[in-house]
Amino acid sequence: MAKSIMILGTGSDVGKSIVATAVCRIIKRRGFKVAPFKAQNMSNNSFVTLEGGEIGRAQVVQAEAAGLIPSVHMNPILLKPSSGTGSQVIIQGKVFGQMEAMNYHHFKPKLKRKVFDSYNRLAQDYDVIVIEGAGSCCEMNLKDNDLVNFSVAKSLGAPCLLVADIDRGGVFAQVIGSFHLMTRKEKDLTKGFIINKFRGDPKLFTSGIEYIERKTHRPVMGLVPFYEDIYIDPEDSVGVQPDKWELKPLGSRSVNIAVLKLPAISNFTDLAILERETDVVLNYVFRPSELSKDYDLLILPGTKNVMEDAAWLGRSGWKKVIKGFVQSGKMVLGICGGYQLLGERIKDPSGVESRRKEVRGLGLLPVETILEETKVVQKVSGLALTNRKRVSGYEIHMGQTRILREHGKPFLEIHRPGRRRTWEDGCYTDGGRVAGAYIHGILDTPGFRGDLLNRLRKTKGLKTQAPIQGRLARFHQYDRLADHFETHCDMDKILRVLT
Repeated sequence: MAKSIMILGTGSDVGKSIVATAVCRIIKRRGFKVAPFKAQNMSNNSFVTLEGGEIGRAQVVQAEAAGLIPSVHMNPILLKPSSGTGSQVIIQGKVFGQMEAMNYHHFKPKLKRKVFDSYNRLAQDYDVIVIEGAGSCCEMNLKDNDLVNFSVAKSLGAPCLLVADIDRGGVFAQVIGSFHLMTRKEKDLTKGFIINKFRGDPKLFTSGIEYIERKTHRPVMGLVPFYEDIYIDPEDSVGVQPDKWELKPLGSRSVNIAVLKLPAISNFTDLAILERETDVVLNYVFRPSELSKDYDLLILPGTKNVMEDAAWLGRSGWKKVIKGFVQSGKMVLGICGGYQLLGERIKDPSGVESRRKEVRGLGLLPVETILEETKVVQKVSGLALTNRKRVSGYEIHMGQTRILREHGKPFLEIHRPGRRRTWEDGCYTDGGRVAGAYIHGILDTPGFRGDLLNRLRKTKGLKTQAPIQGRLARFHQYDRLADHFETHCDMDKILRVLT
């Protein structure tokens, strides 16, 4: 059976996923077969595996860093929040159903068999399993029913590293407070700490490290500087919250793209590649007043609750502003839920997402969506019918969308890889100025993305450009991340704690 190491955190967004990614890459580079594992993930940023199942994006990143094809067993339980207290529950890649938080809390003990079934499958095939926890490892009100933090570590006897975020402040309270909330067994499993997102001169924190080690009798195994030039897909949408995202200035010599920050935004990593284009300015817009005439393209991304987000568009004033944006001659692209929102109406007769039976969309595409209980989860590839460029990606959606009138044209012709049967997907009007489709990752395809951006450049009198290298460049980023952590962590000491 595999050896294991667990990456726990003092809270959410402290860098557990990034640390686990770096450790996976480092162990792989040392010649071992390593796989990631997270018992339970809560994120609307998901991915379709080759098995046709759905897992959290963080474990996809970690699998790639480990040189593996992602598997549903790397994240056996995925929760996709659809309301303030409810989530869609996905077990080993397949939709189990919708649950409110309290019901799920009581249901969790029944999931332990699935969690350890998936772990054992991985442990039979790999030398090392890098396990990631969730949120804070010391949420005292949740520990009795824990499914993802110390309960996993104690069941496996896995040594743990505790990650803290010094950039948010209060690192001593984070580390020492968490440690003193642990039981004796949990303290025994905790072998050391990694202080993440450090800024400034590390010599000024020497006394801080000594203080933490004196109070806990555990070593600080890494003081990792904040970085801004390594590009790793984020796990969730924390980074695009209003208090985290600073609007970049727009220019006449740049392609200016706005992304509507929907309340239930999902799969926002669809847009990550645009930020790498040298002349593109990409901003997430939160209020209608932020969508100025200086933007060239508005993107409506995916959403986990299209019914409620459609209602939000109307009451927040976005519907009128978006229609005005299109009437001024600007371009709009909808992806998955964003495509559904561009249509005339969305119906939910079975109550899949909402108590609402029908909502009106933006009315910018002549399409109608009917939500269904069966979820479409599949990889696809094909052609864009507007420019004959190849596209590829994956679909994750509840429901089907149909074109209502002749002026709406199918946007894509797609098929499942390795199969001949093709079908039409999406819709466009006005020569492609308003368009939408279900495919996540459509912008990762260089030809399609390059043609879209060059169309926008031409309208501004800018010189056309070849698209940057596609998503394959991310594999180089994993090496850069591993280099960064090897430089600032005592990896030999960390790897010696493996059991």
